[in-house]
Amino acid sequence: MRVTVVGAGYVGLVTGACLADQGHDVTVVDLDASKVDAVNAGRAPIHEPGLPELLGRVAGKTLRGTTDLAAAVRTSAVTLIAVGTPSRDGAIDLTAVEAASAAIGAALRGSAARVVVVVRSTVVPGTTEGLVRAAIEKSSGLTAGRDFGLGMNPEFLTEGTALEDFQSQDRIVIGAIDAHSFDVLEELYAGFSDVPRILVNPRTAEMIKYASNALLATAISFSNELANLASAVGEVDIVDVMRGVHLSRYLTAQAPAKAGWRAPISAFLEAGCGYGGSCLPKDVKALVAHGRSLGIEMPLLSAVDQTNAGRAPRLLDLVRRHFPELRGERVTVLGLAFKPDTDDVRETPAAPVVRALLDAGAAVTVYDPVAGGSAEPLFGAGRVNVAASLADAVRGASVIVLVTRWPEFAALPELIAGMDPPPLVVDGRRVLDRSRIPRYEGIGR
Repeated sequence: MRVTVVGAGYVGLVTGACLADQGHDVTVVDLDASKVDAVNAGRAPIHEPGLPELLGRVAGKTLRGTTDLAAAVRTSAVTLIAVGTPSRDGAIDLTAVEAASAAIGAALRGSAARVVVVVRSTVVPGTTEGLVRAAIEKSSGLTAGRDFGLGMNPEFLTEGTALEDFQSQDRIVIGAIDAHSFDVLEELYAGFSDVPRILVNPRTAEMIKYASNALLATAISFSNELANLASAVGEVDIVDVMRGVHLSRYLTAQAPAKAGWRAPISAFLEAGCGYGGSCLPKDVKALVAHGRSLGIEMPLLSAVDQTNAGRAPRLLDLVRRHFPELRGERVTVLGLAFKPDTDDVRETPAAPVVRALLDAGAAVTVYDPVAGGSAEPLFGAGRVNVAASLADAVRGASVIVLVTRWPEFAALPELIAGMDPPPLVVDGRRVLDRSRIPRYEGIGR
């Protein structure tokens, strides 16, 4: 099938490359010529495990990039909209979605092809049948459901495991307004015959995506709220508490007899310094704002967001137990990416931590295995020192704050073993063996 993907960002590029690997003839469209050039050269413009190898297999064969949206749309059977939907003042910003829809409509004007236009971006319920449909119909002069198909197919990709998530999908959600669109999307995913399908209207498909992300965000903030209580009670370690929760049959029902097995959802039921990235923060805010626009207050999700916003101050509280005055102290922050196996720093918990340390007058060094280049855009030129290695990062530090769960950071106890005096280590993810660290503080202790 000939497929056009509008947007060569994280969702668009992974989706396009994986569909191309399935044998579809895919064209990825982007306004940024450098991204298009990277796609055509088989280079990954983003950090995602396995993506460079996948692009090397399909680029120039079943995958190509272009800046010519009109030509790509007119020759496709299905066009996927995979542009960004950032948060603006807490509400979703649909500017890019509306612009892409209008451009697709202009491309379809006068065309006899019955292209199915599918929203892949995360959008609030009602967007596909509202703003997207209106923009396409206005610029094309055509009618949805008669002259072109219209659908919504949310993605469930986790940065760091996105290729595996696509290639081993747990569900395929298809929302459409007409039978032809359902048929085309079924054909698009014919290679995933064993994956459960959910066929719904577009609004329900949009809501499924938000409900999924809101559940994960709630699990994280729930765990962090309990961590605050554990710290206040005393003699309670949230790691032990959540280990007891994880053994519940509700979280191990698929394999109750296998020692050490945990359901994937349990990863979100761990205390830490909060969630970040391109999805959970903006999606929770967008749901709250969308509900408010409809006269519906959402106090639970508002509290989830508030709890998450309070994680950076908790880390600083742990530092100040030992260093009430931070001016001039050398503080190292480990991790800039919001999670391991990605270079994405959008809404990263590291940003408010570093900014608070800078405001307190600390001399801050940051280290991340892949996202170090984002330090200057995040904090400004020369405001932080960017270390080239973990060893360089910790050398001479008075305080080390671990923010991201990079496996490399497991070597920290060995690296600080000979330091005199030993630095204070604040474990924002509870991944280190505290018995091997002379001066240790951790979330939820």
